[in-house]
Amino acid sequence: MTSLAHITLEVTDVDAAEDFYRTAFGLDGRLRLAATEAPSSGFRGFTLSLVVAQPADVDALAEAAVAAGATLLKPPAKSLWGYGGVVQAPDGTVWQLASSAKKNTGPASRNVREFVLLLGVEDVKAAKQFYVGRGLAVAKSFGSKYVEFDAGTGPVKLALYKRRGLAKVAGVSPEGSGSHRVLIGSDAGPFTDPDGFAWTAAAEAASR
Repeated sequence: MTSLAHITLEVTDVDAAEDFYRTAFGLDGRLRLAATEAPSSGFRGFTLSLVVAQPADVDALAEAAVAAGATLLKPPAKSLWGYGGVVQAPDGTVWQLASSAKKNTGPASRNVREFVLLLGVEDVKAAKQFYVGRGLAVAKSFGSKYVEFDAGTGPVKLALYKRRGLAKVAGVSPEGSGSHRVLIGSDAGPFTDPDGFAWTAAAEAASR
């Protein structure tokens, strides 16, 4: 079964981005950085999600991100499904911070339980079939609205969402053009999907 090994964000200033992510989220090898000057404007068609145990953890991540220079797009709040908020990193990447819990059960921490890449696609059903053909196994599917793939033993989970719906969840305009500025490392790459997202071989090195 195909699994995702890491995500590489293409940024204009690798050192600045590295400082931000180390300070805000303390992420490990699941997130890599590479330098680019490729033009990109507006919504890049994806978000990254950090799933944590409780609301206090969401607050801790959001506060650390904003203190490190992120923009708060949606303040953390309760919802039907749990508790979450959205921030935008200085490099432009949109991050969802979420917990399925609505009550705290212990001291706040920044321990991340799941690292999720959500791709905003034009046709969820078509994208689902494309990825199934590349060896990904479907874990959850809600028709033409949302698909979540089985991460297996991989450290990164993949999900598909309608582009406009994902932009609404993120609190940004769905308009955007140019490079997605994200590379997906897996044992299925390299290839480019129908929505223009580039996949690379898991062993391919990044700048950091």
